[in-house]
Amino acid sequence: MKTLMGYIAGLIFGLGLTISGMTDPARVLGFLDIAGAWDPTLMFVLGGAVVTNFIGYRLVLRRPHPFFGERFQLPTRQDLDIRLISGASLFGIGWGLSGYCPGPAFASISGLSAPLFAMLVTMVMGWFLALAITPKTA
Repeated sequence: MKTLMGYIAGLIFGLGLTISGMTDPARVLGFLDIAGAWDPTLMFVLGGAVVTNFIGYRLVLRRPHPFFGERFQLPTRQDLDIRLISGASLFGIGWGLSGYCPGPAFASISGLSAPLFAMLVTMVMGWFLALAITPKTA
């Protein structure tokens, strides 16, 4: 049931990205072009996501446990380290250069283009490179 709920959540996420137009990299690049033809749509989509998440977490965490799990699995770390900052920076640079975030990239896979294919291939290569150079922790 937990896996099914994960698939349903992913489907809802992908549909939301598609309906809002956020699978179009031109929207992301337009949002980043503050000196040119700035497109504020991404800000409204992100704002809607933040408000929904803020309210949703408060409602869900009132429950003693999730519907399909024994306990909530929330992050406990609150520090910022070089791995987090460098990873977030690389993510942002890749997003800004390609116009694709991983979620919208996978949601756009039905309309596969050469730039999207290049982004997906290099993203997967980055995952494997990160696994190879990251020290193993227990």
